[in-house]
Amino acid sequence: MTGQSFSRQYRLTNAADYQYVFANAKRFGNPNFTLLVRANNLGYPRLGLAIAKKSVKLAVNRNRIKRLIRESFRHQITDLPSIDIIAMCRTSAVELPSSEISTQLETQWRYIRKKLQG
Repeated sequence: MTGQSFSRQYRLTNAADYQYVFANAKRFGNPNFTLLVRANNLGYPRLGLAIAKKSVKLAVNRNRIKRLIRESFRHQITDLPSIDIIAMCRTSAVELPSSEISTQLETQWRYIRKKLQG
């Protein structure tokens, strides 16, 4: 993986995948983002997004946050262990500039790597 694409294999694509993570996940997060993480047997990480309309009212804001999460994940694929991740956000994330969202997500990826690999 060169980190230049986000192919279907790296996504949680159906309800069963999401249920698997929700059933027994480790929770990582900060005041703006929550990442639910559970190990998988696939040999690579996968990402699912659950950005609620209740938390982020405008579609343009939901899409911006999802795009930034996907982009951040895409750059981390080679470094993350074999896990399934569901990313969620709180209302406060809408107020943040894109650079701050990216910085917070990078911090979360590092923390997850540290906790799950070491």
